Amino acid sequence: MRWRDGLKAAARAARLMVGVPDYEVYAAHRRAAHPGEPVMSRAEFHRERTERRYGGGPDRIGRCC
Repeated sequence: MRWRDGLKAAARAARLMVGVPDYEVYAAHRRAAHPGEPVMSRAEFHRERTERRYGGGPDRIGRCC
């Protein structure tokens, strides 16, 4: 299974290079450091990170340029 571990590490590195946050790292941290507190779902996590990165709310512009 070593090749699988290498593939996972390469995928994680590629996601970080383009700014895609890692849900598994977030979930593991929440469970270890904040036991008993809720962990966002994968969809909630990505929505929150996207809003944090690009802004959100009623004044948000719906495009990047």
